Amino acid sequence: MRSRWRPRLVALDIDGTVVDLDGRMPDGVRDAVRRVTEAGVPVVMSTGRSWLATRPIVDLFGLPHGLHVTSNGAVVSTYPPLHIVHEVTFDPRDVIERVRAETDALIAVEEVGVGYRVSADFPAGELHGLCRVQSLEELMAEPVSRVIVRDPDAPDGEFLSLAERLGLHGVQYWVGWSAWLDIAPRGVHKAAGLDVVCAREGIDRADVLALGDGFNDIEMLAWAGRGVAIGDAADEVKAAADHVTDTFADGGTVAELERWFA
Repeated sequence: MRSRWRPRLVALDIDGTVVDLDGRMPDGVRDAVRRVTEAGVPVVMSTGRSWLATRPIVDLFGLPHGLHVTSNGAVVSTYPPLHIVHEVTFDPRDVIERVRAETDALIAVEEVGVGYRVSADFPAGELHGLCRVQSLEELMAEPVSRVIVRDPDAPDGEFLSLAERLGLHGVQYWVGWSAWLDIAPRGVHKAAGLDVVCAREGIDRADVLALGDGFNDIEMLAWAGRGVAIGDAADEVKAAADHVTDTFADGGTVAELERWFA
């Protein structure tokens, strides 16, 4: 790290990085992000959430017009107002057919800025926006930015073995909380989305500070000039980072931001 290095862009994961697992944002995080924007440095949300689930966080921070990376890098948009500037899609047929051959889990495909098309209703509060129940054939009928597989009744760890059994090609996946599997086109991840942001902003990735705590943050933390893992992160995530800060509850996010924006 260069001795005079300072971030020219800050990329933040959301869950476990700026809000806790119950969705609560400490005042210290809000104040620290405000100091970043007051310094004239763009703050980019870089998250696995859909845009509709990301917007309340952007609004809570009161961020100015800027770029954000959602759906694990498949979607880049500006807000406010919302304008999608980049979206990567793929044909979901092979994925959905293979998933259905292995499990009766719920399946959803995202409609950016609208909601989801789903095989059946998901548990309340898990998906944001309009949800339309459709047949599998309808779900497979057109390209999508991602496929979500969810089984509320599956035991912990089952989706790890499910992902291995699927043997999917041309895509990548992240296993999330509570038997949740996100499937995206190969090469689509948060770092790829941030590449789009940096190209549009004229910023080198070496000048990016990125914070995250999840497996879907690994590429982003390795890509950024300074990648910082929250102390709650798994060992594999910490290994990809340049630095490991304190846990979220102990103010790790705030401590890292205050290092550069006191």
